[in-house]
Amino acid sequence: GGRSERWVSLCSLCLYFLGPLKPEITITYIAVSAIFFNSGLSLKTEELTSALMHVKLHLFVQIFTLVFFPTAIWLFLQLLSITPINEWLLKGLQTVGCMPPPVSSAVILTKAVGGNEAAAIFNSAFGSFLLGSSSSVPFTSIFSQLFMTVVVPLIIGQIVRRYIKDWLERKKPPFGAISSCVLLMIIYTTFCDTFANPNIDLDKFSLIIIVFIIFSVQMSFMFLTFLFSTRNNSSFTPADTVAIIFCSTHKSLTLGIPMLKIVFAGYEHLSLISVPLLIYHPAQILLGSLLVPTIKSWMVSRQKVRIAGFDL
Repeated sequence: GGRSERWVSLCSLCLYFLGPLKPEITITYIAVSAIFFNSGLSLKTEELTSALMHVKLHLFVQIFTLVFFPTAIWLFLQLLSITPINEWLLKGLQTVGCMPPPVSSAVILTKAVGGNEAAAIFNSAFGSFLLGSSSSVPFTSIFSQLFMTVVVPLIIGQIVRRYIKDWLERKKPPFGAISSCVLLMIIYTTFCDTFANPNIDLDKFSLIIIVFIIFSVQMSFMFLTFLFSTRNNSSFTPADTVAIIFCSTHKSLTLGIPMLKIVFAGYEHLSLISVPLLIYHPAQILLGSLLVPTIKSWMVSRQKVRIAGFDL
């Protein structure tokens, strides 16, 4: 009785606040467009063009995201299949592994740390475009959404930057703070989306275990990408490593949910299959935000070491 009442009141509260916000418009289009317009304004054109040519970094991110990640999750799930965890949640975990990087959170967190933001933009958009074009999701809708929310705002930002370049360098607007505010909005609406579905019939044990598994997977993969990209012969800069950590381990919710609805159309357990992705998305933002100061201090110290090495 009490538990279901609390659940209903949480759902009602989320629906109450979520209604006026219209996240399907404000988040999917306006917030993501604002992020990339912000990036277009703050990034130098030469930074964008040099990031485009960084083929080794792009290959690393795409292979890790679309080959290593799903394979490792599949092997892990072979072990989990003998446990009493709900099988539909495990199916949901497998689909999370196959998702491309998101076009927003990886870019914002890379920017917050001061990493290679231009490389993060390219890999986020390219990963979504690559998987979207090869999956059963309509190609034209993915292309047009990515074009309108990523490419167009980025180009407009770059054009505006040309006219107000001196003012930007003089005033130094708080681009990082703007991105962080947009990120907070995304976290809030995602959390509400997760709990605004009263049809999710989930036992407490499975939910706690899935949350634990998701955080463990993220931490392990972030650590793995860090180890791979900081090897002596890797040739990645500390700023590249930051982009690699976030782009390789983050998964897209905006592309993921439509894909799930198409792949599992007609499944009565669709809401359960969606749960791991709905948890993974806010978890990656929360974990990433908590790690920003640590990764930032590591990056700054490594850059000082590199500069000192060049001076010698």
